[in-house]
This record gives sequence, structure tokens and C-alpha cells, in this order.
Amino acid sequence: MNETIQHYLADFKQLQNIKKDDWFSKQRQSAFNIFQESGFPNTRQENWKYTDVKPIAKNLFSNIANSNVVIDDDEIDAILFKDLECIELVFVNGTYSEKYSNIKDLPGNPTIKNMANALLSDKYFLEKHLTQYVNNDSNSFTALNTAFIQDGVYINIPPNLVLEKPINITYVSKNNSNIFATHPRNLILIGENSKATIIENYIGVDNTNYFTNAVTETSLSQGASLEHYKIQQESSNAFHIGNMNTSQNKDSRFESHSISIGGALVRNDINAQLNEEGAEIIMNGLYITDGTQHIDNHTRVDHLKPHTQSNQNYRGVLNGKSRGVFNGKVVVHPQAQKIEAYQNNANLLLSDDSEIDTKPELEIYADDVKCNHGATVGQLDKDMLFYLRSRAVDEETARSLLTYAFADEIISNINFQPIKNKLEHLIIGRLPDSSLIREYIQ
Repeated sequence: MNETIQHYLADFKQLQNIKKDDWFSKQRQSAFNIFQESGFPNTRQENWKYTDVKPIAKNLFSNIANSNVVIDDDEIDAILFKDLECIELVFVNGTYSEKYSNIKDLPGNPTIKNMANALLSDKYFLEKHLTQYVNNDSNSFTALNTAFIQDGVYINIPPNLVLEKPINITYVSKNNSNIFATHPRNLILIGENSKATIIENYIGVDNTNYFTNAVTETSLSQGASLEHYKIQQESSNAFHIGNMNTSQNKDSRFESHSISIGGALVRNDINAQLNEEGAEIIMNGLYITDGTQHIDNHTRVDHLKPHTQSNQNYRGVLNGKSRGVFNGKVVVHPQAQKIEAYQNNANLLLSDDSEIDTKPELEIYADDVKCNHGATVGQLDKDMLFYLRSRAVDEETARSLLTYAFADEIISNINFQPIKNKLEHLIIGRLPDSSLIREYIQ
């Protein structure tokens, strides 16, 4: 057994000792056994061919949550969305912050609480649903998360409830005495004909070296609708592995917006199962890289029944010596006739040293379907650059304007203006002449 696995084993034994009376301990043990046997993935595995996780594996992260880190009001104010009234759940270095959270006086009696409390008070529901929408065997990072569940969010929306306020889940990471790992676990259940908007926000407030290993499970009942945003702004020295899993029933609709800007090494997985007729998923993604960043997006949609729909649209903007990966897979099962599935990945390379590996895939076992996929990789349009230059726009500003327009194809799909404003601000801030660009687009 190598040093890293021994380190994780020691932390796991410590956690099991702390949680020795926890009803979930058997599931933890089973998941850790899977991780211990499989270890970290390597580039010989097809799903990890373009992403080497050795930088994560070689670090001895502390996996036991530490709530002693202090974050001040100004730091929180800069993180939360202004002008958007939200139900707030805030976590600092993996531990729930009651001070900065607001989950009181909720209309319609939804269950919204942090996972540490839910493991104590909601055993009946968690036994039926927690770990039911993921496969620990297929992903060792998911198994590792299951073994080290300490906190996260549990949301259960009852039938026929439209939740007007978005639920904003914010995971803040800040300098600690040791390099640390957090393993947030989110379970989201949307009842029949109910509707909710959920934001997962992962933010590093300094240049700390840490590891976020997040898993989100969602289940949508008949006629349910979920609009989900994942905004990843981790520290430039951080590692982020995120796994989103959704299970959809008849006439449900899941809309996903995945925005990745931060992190040294990032992997976003989205796995969707369209279990019954009328289920629909829309997946929009944007990743912006610079320096030596590496951001990998993997998606998989399983069309299991007829008359289901999926639409994926991902865009990447890559600069410096950074690298991006997009692998989108659609599997149409034999009984899934008359489905529609579309996926597109467009990439803009701003430097000669940036690189993208793009691999859209269709695996079709039915004969009456509408499916297509495509991928493009290119640089800025020289004709458009010439057009802007002829209108007295200097070259650097013209390049930034065209880059912003390319990325805004994804941002424009966002329905909440305060979220859109913050993301536009983040994107523009990464471009040269940012103040001038803001004047152009106002």
C-alpha cells in the first residue's frame, strides 16, 4: 500500500471512530474498500486518458473537517449574489456556517438542511435515497466522497411546490494550517410537479492548496423541474473533482449550467439517466483557462425510454499553456425510439501553446432517432478582427471583445440577471482592457 492510500486509511479510521454510532458507517466502509482497491484513476483508463490526477494523488490532504477557520463579513459579502434574494447555505472549509446561512421561514415546508444534521435527523429518507443515484464502483473519487461524507446539503421539495427563491449553496475554501480536502455531498429530491433553482458555488478566497471532491445526487419525480447552476471559482492552486448525477422520471426537465473558471486541475462529470418518456435535459457549459490550468468536462446521457430529449452545448476559451478536455457521450438504449439528442462543443484557442481534446460521442442502439454531434476548434476570426480595427478599436481590445462574445453565447442562456451579471464580470475581468470592454457592452 503506497503512502497516499495509507494516509487516507488513517484519516478514514479516525472518521469512523468519530462516527462509530453512525447508521451510515457500513456504507462508508464499503465505499472506502472500493477506493482502497481501485486507488486513484490513471491515464491508461479511457475516461481519464487526457487528465492525469497524479498532482492530487501525491498530496497528503487532511480529510477531517476543520471548523476553526475564520472568514469575515466582507469576504462573504463579496461572494454572495447581490440583488438576488436567496435561501443561503454557506460552508467554510467543508463545515456548515450557521452564521452566514439563511434557511428559516421557508414557504411550502421544503426540507433544506446541511447533511451533517440530516444524517442525524432524516435517516428514513436518506436510507432510501443517499448513494442511490451514483455508482461508487465506476468512479473512485465518488467512492472516496461517500467514505468521507461529513457535510453538504440535503434538499427535499414536496410535490406541487414552486420554490420562488433560488437555493444558493456556497462552499468557501480558505487558508488553513494544513493542506486539506473537503468532500461535500449534496442530495436533491424534487417532488412531483415541483420546481426549484439551485446554485452550487465553489470559491477559493486566497491561493491556498486544497482539494474539493464534490458529489451531487438529484432525483426528479414526474413533472418536476430543476434549474441548476454550478459555478467553479476555486483557488489557482486548488484541485476540484465534481460529480453530478441526475435521475429523471416522466415529463421532468433538468437544466444545467456549468461554469468553470478557477482551479489548477479540474474535472466536472455530469451523468444523466432519462428513465421515462418526456424526460428532458439541457446542458450548457463554459470553461475558461489560462496559465497551466487543466479543465476536463465529461458528460454522459442515457436515453432509456422513448420520447426523451437531450441537448448539450459546451464552449471553451483557452489561453497560455492551458489544456481543456470535453468528452460528451450520449447512449441511446434499444427501447429508446423517437428520442432527440444533440451535442456541440466549440473551442477558442487564444495562444499557440493552449490545447483542447474534444470527443463528442453517440452510441445508438435504436433506429428511429434524431441525433447529431459536432466539435470545432479555432482561433479568432481574422475578418471580424479587421472589421473592429477598421472601426478604430485597437487589436488587443478587439480580440477581447470577440472572446467575450464567444463566451457570452453560454452566459446569455442564464435566466437570473444577478447571476448573469456576476459571471459577465468574472469573464471580463480575465480579459485585457476590461474597463474598456464594459463600456462597449453596456
